[in-house]
Amino acid sequence: MVHELTRDQARRIIVRAQLLDADRPGDVVEVAEQLGAIKIDPTAVITSCQHMTLWSRIGWSYEPGQLQKAVEVDRLLFELDGTFRPMSMLPLLRPQMRRWPQHARGRQWLEANDAFRKDVIARLRAEGPLTADQIPDTAQVARDSADGWYGPNQVPRMLEALSRQGVVAVTRRQGRTRVWDIAERVFGPDVPDYPDEEALRLLAERRLQAAGLAKQTSPWTPVGEAGEPARVEGSKWKWRVDPEALARVDEEVDGRVVFLNPYDGMLFDRPRLREVFEFEYVLEQFKPKAQRVYGHFAHPILMGDRFVGLLDAAIDRNEGVLQVNAIHELLPFEPEEEEMVRAELDELAQWLGIPLGGMR
Repeated sequence: MVHELTRDQARRIIVRAQLLDADRPGDVVEVAEQLGAIKIDPTAVITSCQHMTLWSRIGWSYEPGQLQKAVEVDRLLFELDGTFRPMSMLPLLRPQMRRWPQHARGRQWLEANDAFRKDVIARLRAEGPLTADQIPDTAQVARDSADGWYGPNQVPRMLEALSRQGVVAVTRRQGRTRVWDIAERVFGPDVPDYPDEEALRLLAERRLQAAGLAKQTSPWTPVGEAGEPARVEGSKWKWRVDPEALARVDEEVDGRVVFLNPYDGMLFDRPRLREVFEFEYVLEQFKPKAQRVYGHFAHPILMGDRFVGLLDAAIDRNEGVLQVNAIHELLPFEPEEEEMVRAELDELAQWLGIPLGGMR
């Protein structure tokens, strides 16, 4: 059976799957279990991505210390590849870890640095937890840093590689600095191990759970044959829908205003945003200032199940206020909608613990 969905129904499914309706989740772990991954990005124009992602779901009761506790004390979440993930995802990622790296260049670098690899593991096993700068660089072959992400020190690159293989893991952070240890000491010895085929199937189902609705062949949300086939009004794409999301497909989304960090997972699949929400989002962070229209780090504004505007705001650290530079209306706001946006801005400023500055 192929499910026939209107655009309204498609948007409702996605918004609810991303926990962006009025029925807010209760805590950090509930958010992580549903979303599967929470992007870590330190860019703090308003606040960092991981904290904005959680605040936009949980609301005023979220405190940053709750995330730290879930990761570093309770061990209910773990850090991998620039994201926080629920521990329930770890067994499903093991097949990918066993196959990493898939590119020949990465394999060649690891093979050439086998002694270096063993040095890093031995150092962590004997002395861990350690930061990267506490581990000597004994690389036999240095990889260039043309991509700009790494300096000449090869230790951070090796630690990243070993974490993707599931050999080492981030045990905590000191500010922005990651502290590393042997993976089994971080994750514990009792991580379930599924056969590869089953793990890949379950991983696809978790991706679809987080997406609600995804293009069957999307590289942004690879769900394969998970869920059930669907068609969306006005779209020629082949879709997969989470069957559990269909239960409330005819219920309108209880509207609220949401400010989304530019790196929020809801925005990751840009083609889906265009196809279902008719929203063309371009992050202007890396554009020359003269070419920016909405601001270098504008936060999309979701109202109910429609993207209605973009918030250009930043913390003015000299004045100690949340300064609103502009609110760009993609759809003209009714007076009631203006009040809703203003109320959400007030709540955001209160959560940040600073006054709300006036419009420039």
